[in-house]
Amino acid sequence: MFDPTLRSAAATPAGQLRRLCVLGAALALAGCALGPDYRRPAIALPADYGSTAATDSAAELPARWWTLFNDAQLTALVDATLASNASLAQAIAQVDAADALLRQANAAFFPEIGLGGSATRARSSQRGLQGGQFSNRSPVYNQYASSLTTSFELDLWGRLRRASESARAQLLGTRYARDVTALSLAGATASSYFTLRSIDAQTGVTRDSLQAADATLRIVRARVAAGYTSDLDLAQAESQRAQFAASLVELGRQRATLEHQLGELAGQPGLRIEPGSLDALPLPQLPPPGLPSTLLERRPDVRAAEQSLAASTARIGVAKAGLFPTFSLTGQYGGQSLDLGQLLDAPARLWSAALGVSFPLFAAGRYEAQVTEAEANARAQAAAYRGTVETAFREVADALGNADAAANSEDEVRRQSDSARRALDVARRRYDAGYSGYFELLDAQRTYNSAANALVQARAARLAYSVDLMKSLGGGWSAEASLAARSGEVAATAGGAR
Repeated sequence: MFDPTLRSAAATPAGQLRRLCVLGAALALAGCALGPDYRRPAIALPADYGSTAATDSAAELPARWWTLFNDAQLTALVDATLASNASLAQAIAQVDAADALLRQANAAFFPEIGLGGSATRARSSQRGLQGGQFSNRSPVYNQYASSLTTSFELDLWGRLRRASESARAQLLGTRYARDVTALSLAGATASSYFTLRSIDAQTGVTRDSLQAADATLRIVRARVAAGYTSDLDLAQAESQRAQFAASLVELGRQRATLEHQLGELAGQPGLRIEPGSLDALPLPQLPPPGLPSTLLERRPDVRAAEQSLAASTARIGVAKAGLFPTFSLTGQYGGQSLDLGQLLDAPARLWSAALGVSFPLFAAGRYEAQVTEAEANARAQAAAYRGTVETAFREVADALGNADAAANSEDEVRRQSDSARRALDVARRRYDAGYSGYFELLDAQRTYNSAANALVQARAARLAYSVDLMKSLGGGWSAEASLAARSGEVAATAGGAR
């Protein structure tokens, strides 16, 4: 049954505004969204890396992978870096800015409502066309006005929706970029710390060699004084001793530089780190054989590249919407009166409601060029995404290969160092007994010193490659993540899913 109260309510200005808003919302919801929907490009990658690492298949590398080295100093440095580093603080601020941009884009879906008012004092001409109306009153008058205004763009072509999609993808991209920065900083801190510990170990080797050179120099001086050997042996012994002493000075300089670098990363200028042992650092287990390439999806740089592509794809729709008319709703409701006390009376009320349309008839191809630009940018981002995925695959493969090779190399260098140590002991006994000249002892000392430092460097390289592996896997690995990737619960990079 017809209800007359409904008609009377709809006939009011407020009812008209409500009807326009409802109509606008219905039109916006019924509208299409121009431009392509984002779909992940298909990238052909091997199913897995075919790693030959002999490790436990249940091994895990947690997100806080640096704790696996069981070094309190390293853990404190990485935690301080992630809490205080200026680059990470900048990345976090960029996330906040992107979040604000998304909220701005989403605000366009709602009508903008404003409240305005004015109070005017003016004088009207008594000689003008309307001067006669002031014949019975002063030409000086006051006028008061107040109004509520609203405006709303009808999103018939999906411009606002595509802009929101782009802003949302940009927000996700900045979050992943923040994770990339955090991962890089953690890796840089760990690598610098291991290099510093390597210098500590090399310093220990060189200091031991210097002490041995001092002892040998005393023996050579005594033999020269007794006439058992020539000044040539003395000159060689002094040269060897000076070489070890100079190496200690250079190692000290390098260590101080690394301390400064770690202090900058951790936001602690003037940081001092006590010497420590490199051999005390355990090596985390490597991932098991057959690591699936779909784990690349976990890498924040791959995710950031994909979100950049998604944002560029959405901006195509924004550009295409510029080729079509723009519809908007505007409304005003308020009052106007010469007497402030009558401003809210019914005769003083005013209102308006309008549907506006704007269509670019001629722009010299500007809007078509904007579409072409958006499509070209999307193709560029697709190529960048593919390059990021391919680079990520190579980095993981390189890291796995380097980790395997470093483990084998350390074993061989250790055997070399042990043999050089035994050769040095034999050479020293032969020289002390007078069976050989100093040149044989000098050569054995140099060989051992090189082999001992090579062992330190091999250990440091193995630790550094383990850090590279953590970074290449996106900061940690777990057997569950591998199983999820294999079963399709993690979106495959070569997939084509939205």
